[in-house]
Amino acid sequence: MNVFLRELKVHRLGLLFWSLGMVALVGAGMAKFAGYEEAGESVEALMATLPRAVLVVFGMTGFDLSTASGFYGVLFLYVAVMGAVHAVLLGSTLISKEERDRTSEFLFAKPITRGRALTGKLLAGLVNVLVLNLVTTASSLYFVGFFGDGRSSSDEVAVLMVGLLFLQLIFLAVGALVAGASRRPKLAASRSTSVMFLTFLVYYLVNLNEDLAFLRFLTPFKYFDAATLMADGALDPVFVALSVGIIALAVAGTYRLFADRDLAV
Repeated sequence: MNVFLRELKVHRLGLLFWSLGMVALVGAGMAKFAGYEEAGESVEALMATLPRAVLVVFGMTGFDLSTASGFYGVLFLYVAVMGAVHAVLLGSTLISKEERDRTSEFLFAKPITRGRALTGKLLAGLVNVLVLNLVTTASSLYFVGFFGDGRSSSDEVAVLMVGLLFLQLIFLAVGALVAGASRRPKLAASRSTSVMFLTFLVYYLVNLNEDLAFLRFLTPFKYFDAATLMADGALDPVFVALSVGIIALAVAGTYRLFADRDLAV
């Protein structure tokens, strides 16, 4: 049995819907830029009157909303959340669905080791994440260029998309780890998304209160903050190394936990 191809087939329809949803999010989000562009300086003046907490909640700090790339920087927060939700649900579902659906015997009664099955699942998850990232990249480049009157923002979009890919891989691995550790497979998805949204809450708290800056290491959303990435034009090497470490540890932990536990049948 080729677990990799089986998982790709199982998740192909879901990937299609997530891809269409991402294109719709980017397209609809950037379409609003036309309205902001017509308003011009009045929008900037309005933003200056809003409390910092409101700007943080809507991800509007550190951007020039009069440019298409600046507006996309605001939109990127929502793109990142959508990509993270997809990845964490995918990771948890890949690991838990046989136990959840009581079909473990169908897969593991075959002449295949758990480690090999898990490798096929994770590789299928990687392909799904890469496809969604490529769709997001293509739609972002198109819509930012279209609404930016052809002004090139490819470098800014590119660095954001690399950051998004790291974010997706982190939550894919975390979702798999949580599912691998869970003794109740039906709760794996909800527990994984809870972890993801907890890190998102920490991201907001760090942005709202500078005294909590030390917590930035606890939230991957802060590793790839759009305003910072667009200002620097590159990823922070410290956060890249930390991301690689988290992914490696989560994947290793998934193999260990998944191999050692009794599966529900």
